[in-house]
Formats: sequence, structure tokens, C-alpha cells
Amino acid sequence: MADATPEMLAAEAFVYGSPLVANLTMVDTIVRRGLSSIGPTAWNTFGHATELADPASHFVSVNNDTVYSIAPLDLSAGPLLLHVPDTGGAYDVLQFIDAWTNNFAYAGRRSSGTAEQTWLVAPPGWRGSAPEGVPVITAPTAVAAIAVRNYCAGPDDLARVRVLQQQLTLTPFEDGGTAAGLPEPAADVPAELLFLEQLRLWMAAFPPADADVAFQQRFAPIGLLDRGRSPYLDGPAEWTAALAKGLAAGRERVEAATVGAGDPTGEWAANLHLFDYNLDHLGPGTRDEPQWKIADRRAAYLTRAVAARAGLWGNHAYEAAYATTYNDADGVPLTGAHAYTLRFEQTPPVGAFWSVTMYGTPEYLLVPNEIDRYSIGDRTPGLVYGEDGSLTLHLQHERPTEADELANWLPAPEGGFRPMVRMYQPQDAVLDGSYRLPAIRLR
Repeated sequence: MADATPEMLAAEAFVYGSPLVANLTMVDTIVRRGLSSIGPTAWNTFGHATELADPASHFVSVNNDTVYSIAPLDLSAGPLLLHVPDTGGAYDVLQFIDAWTNNFAYAGRRSSGTAEQTWLVAPPGWRGSAPEGVPVITAPTAVAAIAVRNYCAGPDDLARVRVLQQQLTLTPFEDGGTAAGLPEPAADVPAELLFLEQLRLWMAAFPPADADVAFQQRFAPIGLLDRGRSPYLDGPAEWTAALAKGLAAGRERVEAATVGAGDPTGEWAANLHLFDYNLDHLGPGTRDEPQWKIADRRAAYLTRAVAARAGLWGNHAYEAAYATTYNDADGVPLTGAHAYTLRFEQTPPVGAFWSVTMYGTPEYLLVPNEIDRYSIGDRTPGLVYGEDGSLTLHLQHERPTEADELANWLPAPEGGFRPMVRMYQPQDAVLDGSYRLPAIRLR
């Protein structure tokens, strides 16, 4: 990379570092302000959603199937004991995410069952001993997050979920630790270079795996390895302009790769390997197998950026498989100006449940609508099936006039949209690609 210009390096740095910045910005937001119905949540405690997600949940591709609990972790204060209640067989997953968005462990129905359990969550390099019989989950970075999803059948089921939420606890295992928190950028860094300043500070505070640390050396010429005073405070104007231009190009590269994941024929992009970029820290509940790891580390960086852009905090496909499409069966982009059908001859084969959720583009947020329905699936009351067992869903902006169509209506926005199918505990037919989702067809 001796001939790489500052602009080229800034573009590459955006692809490489945007997941770290997006993730820690979200963690910081949860600590300071909360997220939707989850209020401000102190480090090493759980914040709980009090309702299913709705359009006020400004979280990319948030699900409307489960109720979230989120714990921002700062393990610089020492290990934590995690208590998980018995869910009585109901679906739950505790997803452990490091600073770089790697899913490094899972607990819950698929991986550890639904009985009451205790785990010790340890910081990187911890050399202590856990209590007898308590398994250890070691975080790759001192700051991490636990995202908990509890199955919820709807508003009437919230009381049951709230009882479970109150039994989710984190307790310090060792006395006396003080959480360091996130390093804060210098206040005077130009806004167009704030991303690089955040990346510089957080790369140093939360180093990735050794192979990635070696890769980061290429960014020394643009100041990302500088320590101490920010190099972005008073850089030459042409250098600052080149970096800003490069960041914009990197953002465009990620955006193009995100939208480009869709198939122009209207086939669903199942994204079965969108979260396989974690190559180095695969702990309890993960599958440390070649088919669940992207072989090319450089390719994994772009995949990771796409995942953070379109589905931050998504699970590996073996926990929950996600599929999206931007186009109808004729390859035409989906829009609320038209009405569509999605006909399942066979509904998705899952061990838990499945859903279709509606998101507007390009923000990938839930869409307000008159019946407050943001997803539809096998738990939706009143669905009307065909005599042959098929299920036809209606995706459109206008309210259907026929009763059967209204029962099976997933409201769309006026403009462009991208639906997502989620399959929780997908069966092998989903994971090996032999089950194919039907195309969305224009009515």
C-alpha cells in the first residue's frame, strides 16, 4: 500500500472500521439516552424494552417478534456473574457482541436450553477461577454487549416476558473494579473527520485479533495509529479534504454492497453467511466450523460493514436466518405505489417461529401504519390459509377491502420498501438452501 493516497486509505478505513464506530455509538446511546422503550442503561446492568418494537425504535432492521433486553458491558471493572431465568420452554437467545460486532457467544433455547442458568462473563486475558460448575464466557474486548430476545406472542404476552426480564441479572464477581467507559473524541475535531477520530481512539482501546491488528498498520499514514493528541485537529486543508472525500467513497462502497446483496430477479437473499465474519473468537453457543467462517479475511471486512449497516446485532444464521429482497418477481424495485402478494406453498421450516417484517428504504426502519402491524407470521392471530394449506400475504400501502386480504395484510410505506423474513432456529432445509422462499409478485 506504499502508493495508496490518503483518500484511498480513508475509504478503506471506513469499510474496515464502520462496524466498530456504529456499534460503540449505539452502545454509548443506550448508556446515555436509551433506545426506544429501553431507558438509559448503566454499564453492566440490563435495560429492558417494555413493549415490542415500533417505528419509534430507531434501530436498523429491528425485529418486531421478540422483546429486547440489552446490557452494555464494561468488563474493565472485572468479571460479571450472569443469571438467566427458566423460560419454561419459550424461545430466548442471549447474544454476546464484542466491540467489533463479532457474535462471540450465545446462550438460550438453541444453544444452552431454557432452564435456569448462571454464566461468568470475563474480560480479555482474565486468569481467575470461576465458581464450581459455572461456565465462562470470555469477551474479546473490554466493552461488549448482551442482546437478549424473548419470544412474545403479542401485547397480551408482555406480562410473562416482564417477569423473565426482572430475573435477568448481572453481578460483579470481584470487588473494587471501576469501569473505564468509552474514550471520548476531542471536541474540536472537524465534523467531517469525527469518524476517523472515533476509530482512532476505539481501535486503540479495544484491539481486535492479532491478524486484524497487523492489517491496521496500513492506516498509519492517515493518523489512525497515532497516540495522544488527535492528528485531525489541525491537519492541512487538502489532507482533510482528501480524507473526507475518501470516507464518502467508503460509505458509498458499503451502501452499494448492501443494496447489491439483493437479486435482480426478485429472489430473496438469504444472507446465511452475513454474520460469519467472526474468525477468531468463537465461544460457547457458536459453531466453530469452516462453513460458518468467511475464509477470506479481507472479504470479511466488507461483509461485516454490510451487516452493521443493514442489520446491526444480527445473529448467525444457525440461530436465526434472515432473508431480504428489494425487488418483485420481475426484478422491479418494491414500492408502495403497487400492491403485491407473497404466497407460501410451504411456510418456512423452523424449530421456533418465523415472520415477515416491513422496512422502508433507505433507512431500514419500521414503517408507521394505521393498524400498527409491523410484522406478520405464524404467530399472527386470524391469518387466513388456503384450503390447500397455502398462505398468501398481501404487501401494499392501501388498506385491502376484502376481509381475507385484510387479515393477511402487511402494510407497506408509500415509497420504497425492503421486507425481511426471519426464521428462528431454522431447520436444515433453510441452512442448506434447499428451502426457497417464494418471490413477491405484483397483483
